[in-house]
Amino acid sequence: MKAYFKLRPLAVICAAAGSLTGQLSLAQSDRDRVETVVVIGQTGALNKSLRQQREADNLITVLSSDNIGEFPDSNASESLQRMVGLSIERDQGEGRFVRVRGLGPDLNGVTLNGARVPSPESGRRAVALDVVPSDLLESLEVTKVHKPEMDADSLGGAINIRTLSAFDRDGTYYKARAEGSFDENRDEYSPKTSAVYSDVYDFGGRRDSLGIAVAGSWENRKFGSDNTETGGNWSLEDSGPLLEEFEARDYDIERERLGLAVNIDFRLSDSAALYLRALYSEFSDDEVRNAIINEFAAPAAAGAADNSVSAGRELKAREEVQIIQSIVAGGEYRWHHWALSYQAGYSRAEEENDRGIAGALFAGSDDFAGAGFRNSREPAIIAGADYFDSASYQLDEIEVEDTLAEDDATSVRFDLARTLVAGGTDWELKTGVKVSRREKTNRQTTWVIDDFGANSTALVDYAGATLDYPLGGFGRGIDAGAVRAVVNSVDLAGFVDDEESSINDFSIDEDIDAAYVQARAESGRWVTLFGVRHERTDVSASGFAFNDGAINPRNVDNDYGNTLPSAQLKYTWNDNTVLRAAYSNSLVRPTFEQLSPGFLIDGDEAEAGNPQLDPLESRNVDIAVEHYLGDVGVVSVGVFNKDIDNFIYETVSEVTGESYEELTTFVNGRDASLSGIEFNYVQRLSHLPGFWQGLLISGNFTVTDSEADIGARDIPFPSQSDETANFAIGYEQDWLSLRLSATYKSEYLIEVGDAGDGAEDIYETDHTQLDFIGKIYLDNNIVLSLKALNLTDEPFYTYSGRESLNHQYEEYGRTLQLGISLSSF
Repeated sequence: MKAYFKLRPLAVICAAAGSLTGQLSLAQSDRDRVETVVVIGQTGALNKSLRQQREADNLITVLSSDNIGEFPDSNASESLQRMVGLSIERDQGEGRFVRVRGLGPDLNGVTLNGARVPSPESGRRAVALDVVPSDLLESLEVTKVHKPEMDADSLGGAINIRTLSAFDRDGTYYKARAEGSFDENRDEYSPKTSAVYSDVYDFGGRRDSLGIAVAGSWENRKFGSDNTETGGNWSLEDSGPLLEEFEARDYDIERERLGLAVNIDFRLSDSAALYLRALYSEFSDDEVRNAIINEFAAPAAAGAADNSVSAGRELKAREEVQIIQSIVAGGEYRWHHWALSYQAGYSRAEEENDRGIAGALFAGSDDFAGAGFRNSREPAIIAGADYFDSASYQLDEIEVEDTLAEDDATSVRFDLARTLVAGGTDWELKTGVKVSRREKTNRQTTWVIDDFGANSTALVDYAGATLDYPLGGFGRGIDAGAVRAVVNSVDLAGFVDDEESSINDFSIDEDIDAAYVQARAESGRWVTLFGVRHERTDVSASGFAFNDGAINPRNVDNDYGNTLPSAQLKYTWNDNTVLRAAYSNSLVRPTFEQLSPGFLIDGDEAEAGNPQLDPLESRNVDIAVEHYLGDVGVVSVGVFNKDIDNFIYETVSEVTGESYEELTTFVNGRDASLSGIEFNYVQRLSHLPGFWQGLLISGNFTVTDSEADIGARDIPFPSQSDETANFAIGYEQDWLSLRLSATYKSEYLIEVGDAGDGAEDIYETDHTQLDFIGKIYLDNNIVLSLKALNLTDEPFYTYSGRESLNHQYEEYGRTLQLGISLSSF
């Protein structure tokens, strides 16, 4: 019989001597037959993560599934933002991409159960982790210093997502959850459910040899946002900034997430094991966007209403479906002092938009007089009643877009290890090879309909309900169903846009062959790990060149090799203090947008990708000190430095000897550097008396400084925040758990405007979000939860050149979630 300890609040730590201390409450009286300890609650979850970090040879940060559940996060991206040195990029207020040590998402690698995760988006390497529901996760691990046995393709850190194995639990385990959420912006309610089940079975005559775990999650979230953006269309005059054009946007969004994970583990014998990991995740993003496009007759000053404006109302209505599938199979065989491990993996990601309305434009009949705008940070229109009247607009054109991006990744790896003792030192010698094949394709067809046959062109015949738009007046929106009926009534074959339908089509094959040797030596309090990895990359890109109406195929090849040595040192000063130091090399390959073979020549100007780019290469130094406090707690500080070669940026240059005079493309820069310091503090205040023993405080702060040389000037590293921070204060008793958490990232450079002048550079301002989760434990098995997200209604804001000049402003409102969960402990 198995018995379960209920550890809430928990005061358990596995010390070096192997002792176990704590406040334990047995769920049954037969203490002699206890086999399993189940850790629940904030304190237990932190203890589990800290143990993994402490025992690791290299510098990592870990969040266990228990810890993930202690924050109000709905996907893997939002869970990762709680870790030291990590922040996220949001889309429509939801966490999507992960940034490590302030570095952009395309500079970090993502694996799922050890296999590379491809990206659903056509131009990126970054994986949008909002596709993966947090309920499917067993742990999240971020490696900031690579071992030679690991893929080296990340600059900030490597993120490994691990799904549940039945052997992570003992015996039968289940958990089911149901939630309902309310979005303040759209006054909409949304459901969410999830379930996890695992068990261990006798198989093939062996006891507890087969483990099966299944997890599923479904969510249908309805929400919205309100936006006003200039796109940087400012004219900087001596008298002050003047606005040339801007857009007001209203978003109505429905996002559905479906996730399923199945893990099978089979222990053939005491020396052999097999496993299978499978994941399916589907993310549907149904977006309806109403916009008003405003272009002033002359650049306008804020507050004045003495201008005229040309206005157009536009509808965008599309459903993008992203799918990630992954299947990984492998095993391990041990004999004497040898161990052989092997793994084969296949992953596929795709993003499809089936004939979405990319833009249905209704142009204003005439320019509207007496117009202007107010507030350069949140521009809002000043206009008369005719501007807001649907009768003032006529249908001009409808752009329809059909896209399919696919990313297939296959890999096979073998690792052979030998342990031995020499000179009083325990050694592990390891070598291995990995073969990876990846194919990224994008297909796009664009139609521009400008002849509507017998269909009406008056906006009044397409007008929907009056929109609730708090950033200024808007009037009635455009009904997506009415526009879709027009699209269905015409023959699209006669409206193909040849330029857009060819220049965005490409196929990129990326073949990587890797091999490494690695040695680990442990002697007393010292652990040394060193070795070298070599990766060979072959890139083959095919696409099209579009030259003033002529379409021609374009094929480009590139290959390069990288040798990457590393050495790491871990010293256990005493039972509570660990010192670490490391030197490593890593690389980041260009994004698929940067590698795109598409080449567009339009008169005197040309735009192109650059398949012959070299990868970013980085030499990294890391030093860290970790001091563990009492039953659950740690204080740590780490410093790091990265010297980066082949920095990639977009530039506009003059060209001679060609049919065009100006080329916009991506090039390798000279060099860049990044250095920083990380602080982390976690402690349960168990030394305080009475009531206060239930307090738990955690916080981390990362400060970085970067510089990149783009020739004409030095810039901060794009997408790099100088400061990121997290703070949480929790309180826990037998029946109650509360946690208030805050995340912060400072402003960062999004895009370089003019390579020679920073006046048009685009920055995102600092962002602070406050979230809350509260739980009531009705008994050992049933928990009620309340989550409150974005309590301070933090907006998204970017600016051009100076902070007062809007590039984009967007606000989302707050979200409340109420849930109940049932578990086996």
